[in-house]
Amino acid sequence: MGVGTSTFVTRWINFLTMLLAIGVIIFGVWMSTRHDGCRKSLTVPMLTLGAVIFLISIVGFLGALKNSSILLWVYLILLFFVLVGILVFTVLVFIVTNNGSGHSVTGLRYKEYKLQDYSSWFLKELNNSHNWERLRGCLVRSEDCNNLSKKYMTLKQYKSAKLSAIEAGCCRPPSQCGYPAVNASYYDLTFHPVSTNKDCKRYKNSRAIKCYDCDSCKAGVAQYMKTEWRVVAIFNVVLFVFLSIIYFVGCCARRNAARSHSKG
Repeated sequence: MGVGTSTFVTRWINFLTMLLAIGVIIFGVWMSTRHDGCRKSLTVPMLTLGAVIFLISIVGFLGALKNSSILLWVYLILLFFVLVGILVFTVLVFIVTNNGSGHSVTGLRYKEYKLQDYSSWFLKELNNSHNWERLRGCLVRSEDCNNLSKKYMTLKQYKSAKLSAIEAGCCRPPSQCGYPAVNASYYDLTFHPVSTNKDCKRYKNSRAIKCYDCDSCKAGVAQYMKTEWRVVAIFNVVLFVFLSIIYFVGCCARRNAARSHSKG
């Protein structure tokens, strides 16, 4: 790749990523102003990501603009660590999310999930009382469970519904309990549970309680996180390939900058 081409591409790619980083930082600041604790929990990662992207981009941009071999070296080292970080994180995500799958139940169009099916990392994080109190608060405020009665007006509609992992685990008792459903948000708890599952006693019809303290709810959250993390992992693979191409172009720009300085 020629001197002009590599420096030009490096310069403009990093200019665009600087704008992207500013957008990420602005989004992170906006999230920090929200009163929702769930969104606030993502503020630090978003701001950190934006700051790292901005720092690397500005070093690469200035290095290509000034044709500075030193700045381009710093840029390549930083980018290399980012590539390694993405690779390690992506591999760990695939390992952590490798376990866990739903169990089909006769008569239901959705699956139920069991916490013990998931990796030890999920078990440790979700069984941590501090972590779960925060997540539990997010689930209560989201009102996913309370909205079920609005989505499914009749019992027939509810029984034929295809609930999400969180709705299936947190908004209703496990099917093995045998509680008959009165509507989408109320179960007849006068029936003696036919299972020894502890979640049967934990479930209450109260909006603030439901099955939020159940292992089935934690399993639903684990399944949701697994699905989301798999999407993130796939995105990371695409990002890794894209940044690897940028790294290659940056190497060409650094080598060409060194040659131009040696000739000078």
